[in-house]
Amino acid sequence: MLKGKDLLSIHDLSVDEVNEILELGHELKAKQKAGIEHHLLKGKTLGMIFEKSSTRTRLSFETGMYQLGGQALFLSNRDLQLGRGEPIKDTARVMSRYLDGIMIRTYGHDRVEELAKWSDVPVINALTDLLHPCQVLTDLLTIQEHKGKNLKGLKMAYIGDGNNMTNSFMYGCAKAGMEFVAATPKGFEPDAQVTKNAIEDAKETGASITIIEDPFEAAKGADIVVTDTWASMGQEDEHEERVKIFKDYQVNAELLKKADKRVIVMHCLPAYRGEEITDEIMEAYADVIFDEAENRLHTQKAIMALTMCD
Repeated sequence: MLKGKDLLSIHDLSVDEVNEILELGHELKAKQKAGIEHHLLKGKTLGMIFEKSSTRTRLSFETGMYQLGGQALFLSNRDLQLGRGEPIKDTARVMSRYLDGIMIRTYGHDRVEELAKWSDVPVINALTDLLHPCQVLTDLLTIQEHKGKNLKGLKMAYIGDGNNMTNSFMYGCAKAGMEFVAATPKGFEPDAQVTKNAIEDAKETGASITIIEDPFEAAKGADIVVTDTWASMGQEDEHEERVKIFKDYQVNAELLKKADKRVIVMHCLPAYRGEEITDEIMEAYADVIFDEAENRLHTQKAIMALTMCD
Protein backbone atom coordinates (compact mmCIF):
# COMPACT_ATOMS: atom_id res chain seq x y z
CA MET A 1 0.00 0.00 0.00
CA LEU A 2 2.88 2.37 0.83
CA LYS A 3 5.27 1.05 -1.82
CA GLY A 4 7.09 3.90 -3.50
CA LYS A 5 5.28 6.57 -1.47
CA ASP A 6 6.79 9.46 0.45
CA LEU A 7 6.16 9.79 4.17
CA LEU A 8 6.06 13.52 4.84
CA SER A 9 3.10 13.77 7.20
CA ILE A 10 0.70 11.45 9.03
CA HIS A 11 -2.06 13.60 7.54
CA ASP A 12 -1.18 12.13 4.13
CA LEU A 13 -1.64 8.55 5.37
CA SER A 14 -4.91 6.63 5.42
CA VAL A 15 -6.04 4.96 8.64
CA ASP A 16 -5.19 1.60 7.04
CA GLU A 17 -1.69 2.79 6.18
CA VAL A 18 -1.07 3.96 9.74
CA ASN A 19 -2.21 0.56 11.02
CA GLU A 20 -0.03 -1.20 8.44
CA ILE A 21 3.06 0.64 9.72
CA LEU A 22 2.23 -0.15 13.35
CA GLU A 23 1.54 -3.82 12.68
CA LEU A 24 4.80 -4.30 10.79
CA GLY A 25 6.65 -2.37 13.48
CA HIS A 26 5.44 -4.83 16.14
CA GLU A 27 6.36 -7.76 13.89
CA LEU A 28 9.87 -6.49 13.15
CA LYS A 29 10.50 -5.78 16.82
CA ALA A 30 9.50 -9.33 17.72
CA LYS A 31 11.78 -10.74 15.01
CA GLN A 32 14.72 -8.61 16.12
CA LYS A 33 14.26 -9.68 19.76
CA ALA A 34 14.07 -13.34 18.68
CA GLY A 35 17.15 -13.05 16.49
CA ILE A 36 15.16 -13.83 13.33
CA GLU A 37 16.67 -12.43 10.15
CA HIS A 38 14.45 -9.91 8.36
CA HIS A 39 16.47 -8.61 5.41
CA LEU A 40 13.52 -6.97 3.66
CA LEU A 41 15.74 -4.32 2.05
CA LYS A 42 18.74 -6.43 1.07
CA GLY A 43 20.89 -4.52 -1.40
CA LYS A 44 18.98 -1.25 -0.87
CA THR A 45 20.62 2.06 0.04
CA LEU A 46 19.16 4.95 2.06
CA GLY A 47 20.66 8.44 1.88
CA MET A 48 20.27 10.33 5.18
CA ILE A 49 20.39 14.14 4.91
CA PHE A 50 21.03 15.81 8.26
CA GLU A 51 20.66 19.58 8.32
CA LYS A 52 19.75 19.25 12.01
CA SER A 53 21.88 17.13 14.33
CA SER A 54 20.42 14.13 16.17
CA THR A 55 21.17 11.17 18.42
CA ARG A 56 18.13 8.94 18.09
CA THR A 57 17.34 9.67 14.44
CA ARG A 58 20.75 8.78 13.07
CA LEU A 59 21.22 5.72 15.29
CA SER A 60 17.76 4.32 14.59
CA PHE A 61 17.74 4.81 10.81
CA GLU A 62 21.33 3.65 10.33
CA THR A 63 20.91 0.59 12.55
CA GLY A 64 17.50 -0.10 11.03
CA MET A 65 18.84 -0.21 7.49
CA TYR A 66 21.62 -2.56 8.61
CA GLN A 67 19.10 -4.90 10.28
CA LEU A 68 16.95 -4.82 7.13
CA GLY A 69 19.96 -5.93 5.08
CA GLY A 70 20.59 -2.57 3.44
CA GLN A 71 23.03 0.29 3.80
CA ALA A 72 22.60 3.85 5.12
CA LEU A 73 24.76 6.81 4.10
CA PHE A 74 25.07 9.75 6.52
CA LEU A 75 25.14 13.09 4.67
CA SER A 76 25.55 16.42 6.47
CA ASN A 77 25.62 19.86 4.86
CA ARG A 78 29.40 19.51 4.80
CA ASP A 79 29.03 16.37 2.66
CA LEU A 80 26.53 17.74 0.14
CA GLN A 81 26.49 20.51 -2.41
CA LEU A 82 23.24 21.62 -0.74
CA GLY A 83 25.50 23.21 1.86
CA ARG A 84 27.10 25.29 -0.92
CA GLY A 85 23.84 26.42 -2.47
CA GLU A 86 22.92 23.69 -4.97
CA PRO A 87 19.14 23.78 -5.58
CA ILE A 88 17.18 21.03 -3.81
CA LYS A 89 15.61 19.97 -7.11
CA ASP A 90 19.05 19.21 -8.54
CA THR A 91 20.21 17.34 -5.44
CA ALA A 92 16.97 15.33 -5.43
CA ARG A 93 17.34 14.22 -9.03
CA VAL A 94 20.99 13.24 -8.57
CA MET A 95 20.33 11.30 -5.35
CA SER A 96 17.43 9.50 -7.01
CA ARG A 97 19.87 8.07 -9.56
CA TYR A 98 22.00 6.49 -6.81
CA LEU A 99 19.68 5.61 -3.94
CA ASP A 100 16.53 3.62 -3.15
CA GLY A 101 15.27 6.09 -0.56
CA ILE A 102 16.06 9.45 1.04
CA MET A 103 15.58 10.47 4.67
CA ILE A 104 15.88 14.13 5.63
CA ARG A 105 16.01 15.94 8.99
CA THR A 106 15.85 19.67 8.44
CA TYR A 107 14.28 22.99 9.43
CA GLY A 108 11.64 24.26 7.00
CA HIS A 109 8.95 21.79 5.95
CA ASP A 110 9.03 23.30 2.47
CA ARG A 111 12.49 21.76 1.99
CA VAL A 112 11.11 18.26 2.53
CA GLU A 113 8.20 18.94 0.20
CA GLU A 114 10.48 20.21 -2.56
CA LEU A 115 12.85 17.28 -2.13
CA ALA A 116 9.92 14.87 -2.48
CA LYS A 117 8.55 16.75 -5.50
CA TRP A 118 11.77 16.25 -7.47
CA SER A 119 12.83 12.85 -6.13
CA ASP A 120 12.03 9.62 -7.98
CA VAL A 121 12.55 7.54 -4.82
CA PRO A 122 10.60 7.64 -1.52
CA VAL A 123 11.39 10.53 0.82
CA ILE A 124 10.95 10.11 4.58
CA ASN A 125 10.52 13.16 6.81
CA ALA A 126 12.70 12.52 9.87
CA LEU A 127 11.81 15.94 11.34
CA THR A 128 11.02 19.48 10.29
CA ASP A 129 10.07 22.52 12.33
CA LEU A 130 6.44 21.77 11.43
CA LEU A 131 6.15 17.98 11.77
CA HIS A 132 7.81 14.89 13.28
CA PRO A 133 5.77 11.98 11.85
CA CYS A 134 8.23 9.15 12.56
CA GLN A 135 8.30 10.02 16.25
CA VAL A 136 4.52 10.12 16.59
CA LEU A 137 4.04 6.83 14.74
CA THR A 138 6.61 5.43 17.18
CA ASP A 139 4.63 6.82 20.08
CA LEU A 140 1.42 5.21 18.84
CA LEU A 141 3.23 1.87 18.67
CA THR A 142 4.54 2.39 22.21
CA ILE A 143 1.07 3.23 23.51
CA GLN A 144 -0.21 0.01 21.93
CA GLU A 145 2.46 -1.92 23.83
CA HIS A 146 1.36 -0.42 27.14
CA LYS A 147 -2.37 0.12 26.59
CA GLY A 148 -3.39 -2.49 24.01
CA LYS A 149 -3.70 -2.46 20.23
CA ASN A 150 -7.05 -0.65 20.14
CA LEU A 151 -6.30 3.03 20.74
CA LYS A 152 -9.82 4.31 20.10
CA GLY A 153 -11.22 6.33 22.96
CA LEU A 154 -7.92 6.74 24.82
CA LYS A 155 -7.19 10.28 25.99
CA MET A 156 -3.81 11.91 25.38
CA ALA A 157 -2.91 15.14 27.16
CA TYR A 158 -0.03 17.09 25.66
CA ILE A 159 1.47 19.69 28.00
CA GLY A 160 3.80 22.41 26.73
CA ASP A 161 4.81 24.13 23.51
CA GLY A 162 2.63 23.80 20.40
CA ASN A 163 5.54 22.61 18.31
CA ASN A 164 6.19 19.96 15.62
CA MET A 165 5.39 17.19 18.11
CA THR A 166 2.03 18.73 19.00
CA ASN A 167 1.22 19.13 15.31
CA SER A 168 2.06 15.50 14.56
CA PHE A 169 0.27 14.22 17.66
CA MET A 170 -2.92 15.87 16.42
CA TYR A 171 -2.62 14.00 13.13
CA GLY A 172 -1.65 10.73 14.82
CA CYS A 173 -4.45 10.81 17.37
CA ALA A 174 -6.96 11.77 14.68
CA LYS A 175 -6.02 8.69 12.62
CA ALA A 176 -6.07 6.45 15.72
CA GLY A 177 -9.48 7.60 16.98
CA MET A 178 -8.10 9.09 20.19
CA GLU A 179 -9.11 12.09 22.29
CA PHE A 180 -6.32 14.65 22.08
CA VAL A 181 -6.12 17.68 24.36
CA ALA A 182 -3.15 20.05 24.22
CA ALA A 183 -2.50 22.64 26.92
CA THR A 184 -0.25 25.46 25.70
CA PRO A 185 0.33 29.02 26.87
CA LYS A 186 -1.43 31.73 24.90
CA GLY A 187 0.55 32.51 21.77
CA PHE A 188 2.20 29.08 21.70
CA GLU A 189 -0.67 27.07 20.21
CA PRO A 190 0.00 24.46 17.50
CA ASP A 191 -0.14 25.42 13.84
CA ALA A 192 -3.62 26.66 12.89
CA GLN A 193 -3.77 24.86 9.51
CA VAL A 194 -2.56 21.60 11.03
CA THR A 195 -5.21 21.92 13.75
CA LYS A 196 -7.89 22.47 11.10
CA ASN A 197 -6.67 19.47 9.08
CA ALA A 198 -6.56 17.24 12.16
CA ILE A 199 -10.09 18.16 13.20
CA GLU A 200 -11.23 17.18 9.71
CA ASP A 201 -9.26 13.90 9.87
CA ALA A 202 -10.81 13.13 13.25
CA LYS A 203 -14.30 12.94 11.74
CA GLU A 204 -13.41 9.63 10.07
CA THR A 205 -12.43 7.85 13.29
CA GLY A 206 -14.51 9.61 15.96
CA ALA A 207 -11.41 11.23 17.45
CA SER A 208 -11.42 14.71 18.99
CA ILE A 209 -8.88 17.55 18.94
CA THR A 210 -8.94 20.27 21.60
CA ILE A 211 -6.50 23.11 22.37
CA ILE A 212 -6.76 24.83 25.77
CA GLU A 213 -4.52 26.82 28.15
CA ASP A 214 -5.07 24.99 31.47
CA PRO A 215 -2.68 22.02 31.87
CA PHE A 216 -4.62 20.58 34.82
CA GLU A 217 -7.83 20.61 32.83
CA ALA A 218 -6.05 18.89 29.94
CA ALA A 219 -4.67 16.17 32.24
CA LYS A 220 -8.09 15.24 33.70
CA GLY A 221 -8.65 11.51 33.20
CA ALA A 222 -5.79 11.26 30.69
CA ASP A 223 -4.53 7.80 29.78
CA ILE A 224 -1.33 9.25 28.36
CA VAL A 225 0.45 12.46 29.34
CA VAL A 226 3.10 13.73 26.93
CA THR A 227 5.52 16.61 26.97
CA ASP A 228 8.51 17.92 25.03
CA THR A 229 11.31 20.42 25.52
CA TRP A 230 10.20 24.03 25.95
CA ALA A 231 12.90 25.32 23.57
CA SER A 232 13.34 23.23 20.43
CA MET A 233 16.51 23.09 18.34
CA GLY A 234 17.14 26.53 16.90
CA GLN A 235 15.35 28.29 19.80
CA GLU A 236 18.27 28.19 22.24
CA ASP A 237 18.42 31.98 22.47
CA GLU A 238 14.79 31.98 23.70
CA HIS A 239 15.44 29.45 26.47
CA GLU A 240 15.44 31.75 29.50
CA GLU A 241 12.30 33.56 28.38
CA ARG A 242 10.52 30.29 27.58
CA VAL A 243 11.32 28.87 31.02
CA LYS A 244 9.40 31.81 32.53
CA ILE A 245 6.46 31.43 30.15
CA PHE A 246 6.16 27.63 30.52
CA LYS A 247 6.85 27.30 34.28
CA ASP A 248 3.24 26.24 34.96
CA TYR A 249 3.35 23.61 32.18
CA GLN A 250 5.60 21.10 33.90
CA VAL A 251 4.69 17.41 34.05
CA ASN A 252 5.01 16.67 37.76
CA ALA A 253 3.36 14.65 40.51
CA GLU A 254 0.74 17.32 41.15
CA LEU A 255 -0.37 17.39 37.52
CA LEU A 256 -0.56 13.59 37.31
CA LYS A 257 -3.04 13.49 40.20
CA LYS A 258 -5.59 14.70 37.64
CA ALA A 259 -4.84 11.85 35.22
CA ASP A 260 -6.12 8.29 35.18
CA LYS A 261 -4.51 6.09 37.86
CA ARG A 262 -3.02 3.88 35.12
CA VAL A 263 -1.59 6.84 33.20
CA ILE A 264 1.65 6.52 31.28
CA VAL A 265 4.00 9.45 30.68
CA MET A 266 5.93 9.87 27.45
CA HIS A 267 8.73 12.14 26.23
CA CYS A 268 10.46 11.94 22.85
CA LEU A 269 13.80 13.07 24.36
CA PRO A 270 16.10 14.80 24.99
CA ALA A 271 14.48 15.70 28.31
CA TYR A 272 15.46 18.69 30.42
CA ARG A 273 14.74 17.44 33.92
CA GLY A 274 13.46 20.14 36.21
CA GLU A 275 11.95 22.07 33.31
CA GLU A 276 9.20 20.36 31.24
CA ILE A 277 9.34 17.24 33.43
CA THR A 278 10.61 16.55 36.94
CA ASP A 279 13.37 14.05 37.58
CA GLU A 280 10.94 12.12 39.82
CA ILE A 281 8.39 11.63 37.03
CA MET A 282 11.04 10.97 34.41
CA GLU A 283 12.40 8.10 36.50
CA ALA A 284 8.96 6.81 37.53
CA TYR A 285 8.04 6.34 33.84
CA ALA A 286 11.52 5.58 32.50
CA ASP A 287 10.49 2.13 31.26
CA VAL A 288 7.85 3.66 28.97
CA ILE A 289 10.05 6.58 27.87
CA PHE A 290 12.98 4.37 26.91
CA ASP A 291 10.67 1.84 25.23
CA GLU A 292 9.54 4.87 23.23
CA ALA A 293 13.16 5.71 22.35
CA GLU A 294 13.89 2.12 21.30
CA ASN A 295 10.75 1.92 19.22
CA ARG A 296 12.05 4.58 16.83
CA LEU A 297 14.19 1.74 15.47
CA HIS A 298 11.32 -0.70 14.92
CA THR A 299 8.77 1.81 13.62
CA GLN A 300 11.19 3.40 11.17
CA LYS A 301 12.23 -0.03 9.94
CA ALA A 302 8.57 -0.63 9.12
CA ILE A 303 8.35 2.71 7.32
CA MET A 304 11.47 2.00 5.28
CA ALA A 305 10.43 -1.56 4.48
CA LEU A 306 6.96 -0.52 3.32
CA THR A 307 8.02 2.49 1.24
CA MET A 308 11.25 1.09 -0.24
CA CYS A 309 10.18 -2.50 -0.90
CA ASP A 310 10.26 -4.03 -4.40
